Amino acid sequence: MRQGNNNLRRHEDDQLLAELIDGQPAAWKQFHLQYDRLIYRCIRKVIVGFSSVIRNEDEREIYANLMVQLLSKDKRKLRSFDTSRGCRLSSWLGLLATNAAYDFLRSLRREVPRVPLSEADSTCDTSASPFEQVDRRQRSHLVQRLVGTMSVKDQLFVRLYFGRGLSPSAVAHVMNISVKTVYSKKHKIQHRLEGIVAAQLQAA
Repeated sequence: MRQGNNNLRRHEDDQLLAELIDGQPAAWKQFHLQYDRLIYRCIRKVIVGFSSVIRNEDEREIYANLMVQLLSKDKRKLRSFDTSRGCRLSSWLGLLATNAAYDFLRSLRREVPRVPLSEADSTCDTSASPFEQVDRRQRSHLVQRLVGTMSVKDQLFVRLYFGRGLSPSAVAHVMNISVKTVYSKKHKIQHRLEGIVAAQLQAA
């Protein structure tokens, strides 16, 4: 009877995995309903002892990092999972969530303190003229609005590279991309933002 249950679970895991890789919306909805609580529980077990350095939104960021890992490079990580090895999908996801949380904590140790984007407009340079301060606040608000229109993956990149100030290698590790891609993406996003900001400020 137990062997039959194991086979049934393996079949269900295989079916769900195939549908996730195929990009079926219903499968992803089932994934979130079935595994989100488990993933967040595993994340919290790791970060619970680091309240002095963890922010409220970091838990969601770790979750987002994990989702990016699952989706990146044509879902390579999802494709690598093999139920025939005897590991259940839930156990594997729990391990990935735990590793993602530890990776995040390790990245904090390498992080250079930097003012978050959301606080940029409140930072005042006393040497700047009132006009320059207003101009900076306008640019900051505009950049924040533009970032909100980006894809989830690009928003994560902006938070990690520009917001947290992580090194290119750390960003590459978190997002499972090459360092070369980090530099390319940084240049493209920065060039795009600067162009749009300049155009809109000129038109204002």
